[in-house]
Amino acid sequence: MARRVTAGETVTFRPRGNSMIPLINSGDPVTVAPVRPAALEVGDIVLARVAGTTYLHLVSAIDHQRSRVQISNNRGRVNGWTGHPRVHGICVSVAGRPRPRTAGKQRSSP
Repeated sequence: MARRVTAGETVTFRPRGNSMIPLINSGDPVTVAPVRPAALEVGDIVLARVAGTTYLHLVSAIDHQRSRVQISNNRGRVNGWTGHPRVHGICVSVAGRPRPRTAGKQRSSP
C-alpha cells in the first residue's frame, strides 16, 4: 500500500490489529491519500515507515526544524520518529466516515 500511495494513488484497505481502537477497529475500511508531510498536525493518522515497519498510526509530535514526525498508536505506545520522506499518506476516511482536518494536507502528484 505504501508504494501505491507514494506513487500518487489513493487506496482503500482493511488494516488488522487493535492498537488504534476506537479510531480504527480491526478490519475497518480506511482510505489513505498521498500527503504533504509539512502540513501534518498532531492527531492526524498517517501511513508511515518507522524503524523498518510501516504503520497506520497517529502523529503524536512534530519537529518542523528537522522535517520529521513522531508516530504512536492510540494506546500510548510511541513507535518513534520518522522523516517526511517516509510518511506515505494521510488517512482521509475510516469506515466511510471522513477524518477531520485533512483538507489541504493531500498531495496531488508524486
